[in-house]
Amino acid sequence: MAGTNITRDEAQERAATVEPSTVHYTVELDLTRGDTAFKSTTTVRFAASEGSTTWLDLIAAKVHEVVVNGVELDPADVYDGYRITLADVAAENEVRVVADCSYMRTGEGLHRFVDPVDDEVYLYSQFEVADARRVFACFDQPDLKATFAFVVVAPEHWEVVSNSPGKSVKRGAHKRRWTFEVTPSMSTYIAAIVAGPYHVVRAEHQGRDATIPLAVYCRRSLAEHLDADELFDLTRRGFAFFEEVFDSAYPFAKYDQLFVPEFNAGAMENAGAVTHHEDYLFRSRVTDAAYERRAETLLHEMAHMWFGNLVTMRWWNDLWLNESFATWASVLARAEATRWVEAWTTFAVTEKLWALRQDQLPTTHPVAADIRDLEDVEVNFDGITYAKGASVIKQLVSWVGREAFLDGVRAYSAEHAWGNTELTDLFTHLERTSGRDLSEWNEQWLRTAGVNTLRPVVAVDNTGAYTSVVIEQTAEEAHPTIRSHRVAVGLYDRTDNGSFQRRRRIELDVAGARTEIPELRGETQPDLLLVNDDDLTFAKVRLDDRSQQSIVTSIGALDSLPRALCWTAATDMLRDAEMPASSYVELVLSGVSRETSLPVVQHVLRSGRIAIDLYAWPANRMLLSARWSSALRHYAGAAEPGSDLQLAFARAWIAAAASDDHLAELRAMLDGADVVPGLTVDTDLRWALLHRLVIVGAAGEAEIAAELERDNTATGERQAAYARAAQPQRIAKAAAWHAAVETGELPNAALRATVAGFGQPEQRELLRPYVQPYLDAVGPVWAERTHDTAQVIITGLFPRVLADAVTAQMVRDWLATAEVPDPARRLVAEGLADLDRALKAQERDRQAG
Repeated sequence: MAGTNITRDEAQERAATVEPSTVHYTVELDLTRGDTAFKSTTTVRFAASEGSTTWLDLIAAKVHEVVVNGVELDPADVYDGYRITLADVAAENEVRVVADCSYMRTGEGLHRFVDPVDDEVYLYSQFEVADARRVFACFDQPDLKATFAFVVVAPEHWEVVSNSPGKSVKRGAHKRRWTFEVTPSMSTYIAAIVAGPYHVVRAEHQGRDATIPLAVYCRRSLAEHLDADELFDLTRRGFAFFEEVFDSAYPFAKYDQLFVPEFNAGAMENAGAVTHHEDYLFRSRVTDAAYERRAETLLHEMAHMWFGNLVTMRWWNDLWLNESFATWASVLARAEATRWVEAWTTFAVTEKLWALRQDQLPTTHPVAADIRDLEDVEVNFDGITYAKGASVIKQLVSWVGREAFLDGVRAYSAEHAWGNTELTDLFTHLERTSGRDLSEWNEQWLRTAGVNTLRPVVAVDNTGAYTSVVIEQTAEEAHPTIRSHRVAVGLYDRTDNGSFQRRRRIELDVAGARTEIPELRGETQPDLLLVNDDDLTFAKVRLDDRSQQSIVTSIGALDSLPRALCWTAATDMLRDAEMPASSYVELVLSGVSRETSLPVVQHVLRSGRIAIDLYAWPANRMLLSARWSSALRHYAGAAEPGSDLQLAFARAWIAAAASDDHLAELRAMLDGADVVPGLTVDTDLRWALLHRLVIVGAAGEAEIAAELERDNTATGERQAAYARAAQPQRIAKAAAWHAAVETGELPNAALRATVAGFGQPEQRELLRPYVQPYLDAVGPVWAERTHDTAQVIITGLFPRVLADAVTAQMVRDWLATAEVPDPARRLVAEGLADLDRALKAQERDRQAG
């Protein structure tokens, strides 16, 4: 039995048998037959090599009929639970499969959700990587593109959405039959069905060649939070920008955006029917950083319409190019077509730090990874695939020039529209338009793993002038590649008004272990020497001693992007045990109140908390925590009332509050007291207050139940699940563990909340007994759960918060002997790397006193 995995070799063999340009699916779904399964009837027509054997993918509860070229076969003879074998196929084929397929509660396949507010049912599909087969029989691999005709029978009051426009007619009592236009040629993973009594708002956009129908959807109980005008404005800006950048009209017939419940990711780029996590509809006050993150996601998925959907990777090896390009394009669009003109600053402290962390794990891989099978790709939706890839694309744009890069992308898209490609197809065009040979760049940046460190080494004479400035480049022993970098070096001086002014900028190529900058001989030493100014390359950057002292005292005086680069350097130095956690916390507290970029504020506040919980020497944690929470309480009170900055400080303070006085303030805020003037205690902030009280044992089940009754919504249920798992009692931990690991009954949103609530740094002694049960559970969880669910459990319940040598050794011993699949082993190995890094950082903090 093949199981759910598909290897690259199998996919290539099937693609050599089936002619992709000939594949067409007619998929008929009856969604009115119950709450556990639906009827799926697939008719697939395709040409193939006559006499060959191939298969259709299908995961179904029961297969009723398999008819191949008019001959009815016994499903028991040809279906093994995962594949329908098609033996001795003809040159032209028609296969009809009738099956009962199961609704999912894991966010994969066709996910079913019941709204606790009104008991209405909402469905949506999620087919990436290979879950279309949970809904209809198909060739579930990206290079076997096909046209699709969906027909759906649904309850009469439902909306049904697919990739193409559709029409409905009444069919019997309380039902309607929806018929959708045939799609253009596309991969199975971007097909879509969304159904339920969704609230919808419609609009249109005058595109380059045609009027594009627009729509946004959400559950009815969230309709009051659907800011349709804002979403349409962003959508129109995105379309105008991308149609110009790609020099190509939007390729599909409509553009729907559907905000759906219990979604596992931020969004999915289904052609013409993008699904988004409904948490992007803000029911409570959030900072503008949350709106920027939503904009990043919306523009990322829109970029995929051209890069990914119109032109698609042949196999998952090039998943990185799909996701990295969309990430880069979304930042570019934000910076140049929206109000978030400092989007590259946000990129530097979010995506780029994610990439740096991922690239320093022992499981790192080249950007262009070797994807042998579906299990490989499932764990490769990571910081290399998205963030490092986007960083090196940004660097490639600097290397070849923006216009040459875009000209190459346009030519590539024009040649390969509606087809499948490999990386070499894109590089052929980039070399042609730029006139550069990219083979060495490709080898250095895409085919090797690991990150370089760029460190300035300076010598100064007694007048304060440089006698030499050298950039030293190093690499980790495991990944020793020394790369060529295009960098800018900025010299910054403090001014009389306390700000920094860039005195000089030099752009140069850094190659080899040492690169001298002769132009700086005789130059007066600045207060800050910033390597990789303007963020042109992907590298770890270090500061010389004078520069480090300058940012510790005055980081807030820098402009947005150089400030973000300094924060990124400091955070990476913390993680590398080059800056003690105590010093990092002081840096954050001295600089964050003057930070103007909200994404940066929220990043450094998160990093500061991690520094205390994981990287500080245990004996220093209590004092650091008290200093941290007191400072944040002061900043929340001193910030402009009602401002985003106040909300960011207040949330960070609430999450850290521990003293009796602070906990009393939290309780008073829940009771309606105006503790922080100007701060609105809305529904989500109430849950944050309650979570903190629960974690420290100052509230319990009675308060959780009362708050859930007050907020009896899907979000309220998730918040309550988190709170119950976060209670500091053995019985609460046992119940959460049983629900998440042992029963498999939690739907995906509740599972994620329970896992997130389980491991609290304040509760280390309660968590210690679960280390061995966790290790024992890894194998069964990977074998018995879907890939996404297994990753949530294995990654989320890893005992990182213990951050001690005993736990690290237990994990190390387990890795030495455990027999589990490589993807599961990879997730545990990454957790161990986090523990080892924390132990080194703790020792550095101890040595610093």
